[in-house]
Formats: sequence, C-alpha cells, structure tokens
Amino acid sequence: MIDYQVGLSGVRSAELTGFFDGWPMAPSPDALLRILDASALAVLARDDGRVVGFVNALSDGEFAVYIPLLEVRSSHRGRGIGSELVDRVRRHFSTAYMIDAVCDPDVAPFYERLGLTRLAGMAHRNRQAPMLQVTG
Repeated sequence: MIDYQVGLSGVRSAELTGFFDGWPMAPSPDALLRILDASALAVLARDDGRVVGFVNALSDGEFAVYIPLLEVRSSHRGRGIGSELVDRVRRHFSTAYMIDAVCDPDVAPFYERLGLTRLAGMAHRNRQAPMLQVTG
C-alpha cells in the first residue's frame, strides 16, 4: 500500500537515491533533500516505508504554482502514484490561478491526462550548476 507524506519529517538524503532515470544530469541526493525542504510543498510516496516517488511545488502562495520535479521509481510506475502526487499539489493549491509544469515532449501526454494544457514556454538551463551530478 502506498502512503503519502507531506513534508520531509524523518527523511534522509540516502532515501532519495535511485531517481532521475534517463536524466543526463540530476541533483545529488543531498541537493535533492535541500530542494524539497525549500519548496512550498513537497509530497513523498512511500511503499512499506521506502520513498518511491515525490513531487515538489514552488509558489507565491496565491497566484502561481510551478511543479519542477515529479519522480516515481521505475519499479513503481504505472500504479497511479505520479497522478496522485500531482493531484495532491492541485488540491493543496486549489485556489491558485495557475499550476504549471515544464516537461519533455514524451511526458506531456501524462500531464494532459491530468487536465493540464500544453503551452509555449521559454527556459534557461545552467548545465554547470554545482548541485548537479552526472547520472548513468
């Protein structure tokens, strides 16, 4: 059974390894813990105590919400965990005007199934950021 936890109470960085499949670079577990801790909202999915997924949201608390990270371990995909994590963000920020996520094109259909709409966007990426690690 999957349990959901709001916040990081009792979470150690060692529990946050094994995510970011297919990413050429990703936050280290220590950096990921700091990222989640600094977020307006972090929700973890646990299976028998093990962290198997997470989402974080950045927000001004009223108008705008951004979902920068949504990850589910490959062993747990296809079980509705990602959908539930996004739904929990949407319920938490139910009065916000906008909830946005930026994703690769192959992930867009997942968000469309959840009712999000494709939009044009712009971004800058600092691929030399010190918190990144090479994966793979």
